[in-house]
Amino acid sequence: MIFNEEIARTYDNWLQTPIGSYMDGREKSLILDLIAPRGGERLLDVGCGTGDHLLLFRRKGCDVTGIDPSPFMLDVAKQKLMNRAEFREGRAEDLPFSDNEFDIVTLITALEFTEDPQKAISEAIRVCRGRIFLGVMNKYSFIGVNRRLQGLIYPSVYNNARFFHISKLTAMVRHHLQGIRIRWGSVIFLPYGWYGFAKKLEESIPVIKNPFGAFFGLSFSVTFSYTTIQEPVRESFKVTSKNRQPIHGAVREVK
Repeated sequence: MIFNEEIARTYDNWLQTPIGSYMDGREKSLILDLIAPRGGERLLDVGCGTGDHLLLFRRKGCDVTGIDPSPFMLDVAKQKLMNRAEFREGRAEDLPFSDNEFDIVTLITALEFTEDPQKAISEAIRVCRGRIFLGVMNKYSFIGVNRRLQGLIYPSVYNNARFFHISKLTAMVRHHLQGIRIRWGSVIFLPYGWYGFAKKLEESIPVIKNPFGAFFGLSFSVTFSYTTIQEPVRESFKVTSKNRQPIHGAVREVK
């Protein structure tokens, strides 16, 4: 799904409201706790939208890249980042990057709008050499149920969105990487209208391994026995193809 100018403006305006700012801050705290970005790490944000999360990671010292299928969203993101990020137009299911290229790959409220979430996760794993963060909307939370009902009553950005639950999301990850350790948690436990007076109640609820928040965050490490060298040494080895032309390349083992 490609978002347009109206959707981008509505979201950015919501972030400026007291409730929107508070809920956004809760989500970002969970993201940072689970992914722990470090200065100098290369980070790819898939479905980067207007670049709000890229700003967060840039402030943590990461070398950031954003990809999104919407040219308008990318134009807004470029203005926000002021040439402090790289951008590509593209889909989560077909990332135009090399294997193992990024230390961190994030998909934050992006899987909901992809045509093939399983393929998107596979692509994130392919281009990552470190850690992956998935942030999704919980289908069983107060807010998740309300958004789904809204889609039945009148047109909404959530009409075509997929909502997830933690069991489904972890199963999708383990389909590709069995036996890995997955860290997860959630935030935004209360109905939307409560955040004008019940912030202390929200903050008293445990976050880690709590399945009831409207926003799920899930992180896991990606490790490989072998990784490709991005700029292979030409004479490392030669393989002769059927037309007798030598093919050059190299691999190195990760200790």
